[in-house]
Amino acid sequence: MMNIAVDASKVPAPTLVRSPGYWQTVGRRFLRDRVAVGAALVVLFLLLLAIFGPWLAPADPYASSMLKRLKPIGFEGHPLGTDELGRDMLSRLMVGARLSLFMGITPVVLAFVIGSLIGITAGYAGGPLNTVMMRTIDVFYAFPSVLLAIALSGALGAGITNSLISLTIVFIPPIARVAESVTTQIRSRDFVDAARASGANAFTIVRVHVLGNVLGPIFVYATSLIAVAMILASGLSFLGLGVKPPEPEWGLMLNTLRTAIYVQPWIAALPGVMIFITSIAFNLLADGLRSAMEIKQ
Repeated sequence: MMNIAVDASKVPAPTLVRSPGYWQTVGRRFLRDRVAVGAALVVLFLLLLAIFGPWLAPADPYASSMLKRLKPIGFEGHPLGTDELGRDMLSRLMVGARLSLFMGITPVVLAFVIGSLIGITAGYAGGPLNTVMMRTIDVFYAFPSVLLAIALSGALGAGITNSLISLTIVFIPPIARVAESVTTQIRSRDFVDAARASGANAFTIVRVHVLGNVLGPIFVYATSLIAVAMILASGLSFLGLGVKPPEPEWGLMLNTLRTAIYVQPWIAALPGVMIFITSIAFNLLADGLRSAMEIKQ
């Protein structure tokens, strides 16, 4: 038999192929969803409009002119017409994006923090503590969100701060229920049992093993609530329980323009169109995130 000597220096070294991580896979799946990417771009545009709108507005959103009341779309100097007091609609819509998004995002963020803390604590502790905490949450969850928001705002009084408090209380129960449900499922997993058997305390287990697995689903659910929060905030302003005049907020603009619907229906519908577009964009974004994160399915 012939022996063939092989020079080890000429043998190519094996290449290590790294499998993509979880969040890389989520990002790739999300970018392949054209609808979700389009919704994300719309949301990004609205956020930029909320930040830079006051500087980009072509006119003073508070300056009124009785000679220019309810001018139609395309009127000279007012591309989207004017409202019932002669104020430029384009400027008010641009400046109103900041307050409208603030009223929609802030309560959900606060409810996300508080509700996640309540739900994760109840879900991991279990037993009597879970029963007491979740039955207390169910008391608020039993009321329809619209009626609860109106009742709380009516009791606290009109204003931005009271509206934020009311909406935060409305969204804490559903987020807490989702957090408790997901945490209860994670608590029974093998890696949590192994960490508990190794002597790790409850705080370490929750911080290292539980949070990373439950915050994603809770965040996706909370994102879908932003659209609901915007609609509720606009509804409170429409009823006179939210933002007060003359602040440019889309729900309040709908309220003040309701008497002009027979004179300039397109002008009166513009704030509603902005609310609709924003709500659809956040809903589609939440659906895209949910689909991207369900890798195993």
